[in-house]
Amino acid sequence: MDLKHIRNFSIIAHIDHGKSTLADRMLEITNTIEERKMHAQVLDTMDLEKERGITIKMTPVSMSYTSQASTFKLNLIDTPGHIDFSYEVSRALKAVEGSILLVDSTQGVQAQTLTTLQMARESGLVIIPVLSKIDSPIARVADVRQEVATLLECNEDDILLVSGKTGEGVKELLDAVVKRIPSPSTLIENTDSARALVFDFKYSNHKGVIVFVRVFDGSFSKNQQLLFGVSEEKFISLETGIFSPEETPKDVISAGEIGYIVTGIKKPGIASVGDTITFLKNPLSPLPGYMKPRPVVWASLYPESQDDFPELKLALDRLRLSDSSFTHEEEASGTLGRGFRCGFLGMLHLEIISERLHREFDLDLIITTPSITYEIEKKGGVRQIIYSPHLFPDDGSVIRVFEPWVSVTIITPIDYLGPIMQLLYEHEGEVGETLNFGDNRSQVGVIMPLRELMRNFFDELKSVSSGYASISYEIGENREADVVRLDILVAEEPVAAFCRVVSKRRVQEEAEKAVEKLYSILPRQQIVVKIQGKALGRILSSKTLTAFRKDVTQHMYGGDITRRKKLWEKQKKGKKKMQERGKVNIPHDVFLKMMKTGDSN
Repeated sequence: MDLKHIRNFSIIAHIDHGKSTLADRMLEITNTIEERKMHAQVLDTMDLEKERGITIKMTPVSMSYTSQASTFKLNLIDTPGHIDFSYEVSRALKAVEGSILLVDSTQGVQAQTLTTLQMARESGLVIIPVLSKIDSPIARVADVRQEVATLLECNEDDILLVSGKTGEGVKELLDAVVKRIPSPSTLIENTDSARALVFDFKYSNHKGVIVFVRVFDGSFSKNQQLLFGVSEEKFISLETGIFSPEETPKDVISAGEIGYIVTGIKKPGIASVGDTITFLKNPLSPLPGYMKPRPVVWASLYPESQDDFPELKLALDRLRLSDSSFTHEEEASGTLGRGFRCGFLGMLHLEIISERLHREFDLDLIITTPSITYEIEKKGGVRQIIYSPHLFPDDGSVIRVFEPWVSVTIITPIDYLGPIMQLLYEHEGEVGETLNFGDNRSQVGVIMPLRELMRNFFDELKSVSSGYASISYEIGENREADVVRLDILVAEEPVAAFCRVVSKRRVQEEAEKAVEKLYSILPRQQIVVKIQGKALGRILSSKTLTAFRKDVTQHMYGGDITRRKKLWEKQKKGKKKMQERGKVNIPHDVFLKMMKTGDSN
């Protein structure tokens, strides 16, 4: 198809602002999907996406639409809305020329919307502002329209109104896509090579890794010798095609088009978002902007039964074939056995991976307390990266500790500013500029330690703002940290899974909370068990779990007292021997409860 009849665009919005529903209506109007095959959230292919109402994996689709007596190919990339996946969003934006900025008319502009909008502007995309859910009885169309016009510095008449539920305004939106978004152009003219950007990929048991690409130069077809520009892996294209929305084979995908290439690769870690595919012979240079996703949250995964360790290893390798943004390496714990230390893009990413392991591979896991990386400077100027809390030195050899900080944007109704400021103080936040955001709302800029952002900050923010505040964040620079390692001892033995790195000013409070929680959920044993919180070389908190009392003489009736004394003495010796061995059985559900925030009940 002629380049001037192609339009590549994406939809960017906050979570639950109606991206997937709007995409459904577009598919209906363009007759891309037969009516009998239509269902809600067509582009969200994972059960997890449908249940949570969020987009996790991007699903592109090609639609044919007739406007002004000409037929256009509209290539849509539906992007994730959560900040954990901002890098995937940035690559998707590089694959298109325009974007629909979708804002819920019942909620207004949210913090995560601002983050993605900034990415789109930096990419030079044409922005089409759209208000969704205009059919809702609580829609504030006039107020939100003014808010968006101020944000984009555009006329209110330029902002379109749609309802994904009823389909109102969707045809006018498609006309605006054709009219406002420019057609794609090639970067290099008359080349005998080709180049395409990988913006997503998936894994098939039969076909191997299937990469989703935007072709920038030349064209790709079946049986070509190709190369990943960054990973430098060679492969032969087994199939090329487009999305409609199922994968539909096509002989050639050319410059300006969005499609897929079947690689046949069945090794993890080869394909990655942002890589460039080119010809093996006469390769073109990789497209700019590639960045290896950097894990910011770390947690260890252990199988509940050590018999499942090989299955967990296989499952993680399989997931890496469709998601290269998390990392895993084998480790061992004296308490939990063999497992894997994994790095994730954020807390939601961790939840998704662990949930997929449970659903897709039927694995029951123990997940240690999520933590971040620390950089420590030891005596002699040696620097070391610490990925796991139980490896954090506690012997006085550390001179300085550095931790990542984040730049946070919060948008909230003005009425909740007081409680939010108090919450920020409790989480070591440094408040910057506070701006009026219109419609009785404020935008607050904050910098704070990533460690504190992970300490239940999201839930607490929603709680103090009655769910009205929204948040986005970006990883910033490393700063010096005043933190210590907190060990939880059970029967005077530290349990690695309960170890954490905490702020020195809160270590007493954290030790008391952890000990109290473990005391309330750990079953009583045959011996007396001490539960202690230890940091700074001393015990900060302690509780004693009493032993079971068993009457070993209950079966006896009458008789000489010496017989009873003999049994009591035997029991006493047995208890003493058990106490010396100090073996405490910690059930798996205790580990799970300790990982959860909030009450243990």
